[in-house]
This record gives sequence, structure tokens and C-alpha cells, in this order.
Amino acid sequence: MTSFSKRFSKLLFGLFLCALGISITIAAQVGYSPWEVFHAGVASTFHIEIGTASIFVGLIIGILSLLLGEKIGIGTILNMVLIGLMMNVILGANILPTSENLFIGLLLLMIGIAIFSLGSYFYIGSGFGAGPRDSLMVAVTRITKLPIGVCRSSVELVAVFAGWRLGGLIGLGTVVSAFCIGFFIHTTFRLFKFDPTTIHHENLQDTFTILFSSEA
Repeated sequence: MTSFSKRFSKLLFGLFLCALGISITIAAQVGYSPWEVFHAGVASTFHIEIGTASIFVGLIIGILSLLLGEKIGIGTILNMVLIGLMMNVILGANILPTSENLFIGLLLLMIGIAIFSLGSYFYIGSGFGAGPRDSLMVAVTRITKLPIGVCRSSVELVAVFAGWRLGGLIGLGTVVSAFCIGFFIHTTFRLFKFDPTTIHHENLQDTFTILFSSEA
């Protein structure tokens, strides 16, 4: 398997983990995680599936990240599209465990966040361009020089407020997620000794050049 193929497989695996993790946090039924509150608000407003709302929101955030100086690569585009589509499939299949018990629900929420954090490590590390939300996280981290966990939590809190204003549902799980997602991502990156700000992300031109050259 070529280097390009390995990296691309890493990207797809990471995106699948992200979609699975997000779907588990929704199935936990203790309150949507911050971005899903926003996506749910958008979905409710425009009468679309939550995964579809995620795609449209990702497009807008991707444009904002580009304006802040982050590169847009094939990974950014696939993040926008595939996570939302995978969420629609996973949630539509009704295969995830759900719980009416608060303790079990919070446990499922934590598992979902952990899986999502691991997915972020894989797809950002592939170097094909961070997803729109993570590009924004990296841009804010680079500009403010604050810890990545702090930046992530701050962005998530803004998403919660906007989603709530749009009619997205919040609950205890939302509060837990808002303060834990940044910690989980920060801990996962530290565990793998991974600094996302040092990753050289390819833009679309770079990727196509490598793909059609002997380096692929």
C-alpha cells in the first residue's frame, strides 16, 4: 500500500469514527453535544435531517476557516460531506444502544466523545486538511496562542448558544459535552504526542499533484 493510500485510509477511518462518535452522543439521549445542538436547530428550521444540516454548516465554517488562513484540502471537503451522510445512515439504521437511564446515558455520551476525539486524531493526522470545525479550532489556537482544549471548548459554547437560539434542544449532556470535548481532544492529542498546529496540510492542488506523480 502506498503512502498516499495509507494516509487516505487513515482519513476515512477517522471520519467514520467521528460520525460514529457523534451518533452515539445523540443516541445517549441526555442532551445533544454542542455542535449537534446547532445542527439540530438548523435541521429544525429548514426541516432536514441532522446529518444534512451538518453538511451545510460545515460548508459555511469551511469558508470562514479559509478566510482565517487555514488550508482547504480534500480532507476538509470529505469531512463536510461524509460525516453528515454517515450520521444519517447510522442514525437511520437504529442500531445504536439508547438509554432512559441518566447514568447509562452519560456513559454513552462519554464513549461517543472519546470515539470522536480519536477520530479527530486520525483524520487531522492524515494531513489532507482538517475538517471545517477543526480548521476553525486550529485557526483560533494559532491566532490566540491558547491551549487547544480551551479554544475548542470556547467554540463549542458559542455553538450551543447559537443552536439554542435556533431551537436546538439542550440538556445535561450538552453541558457535560461543552466542558469535556476540549479536554478529551486535548488528552487524546497529548497521549499520542500530537500537535495539530505542526501538521502540514495539503491543499487540493498539493494532493492532486502528489496523486498523479510517482510520489503517490
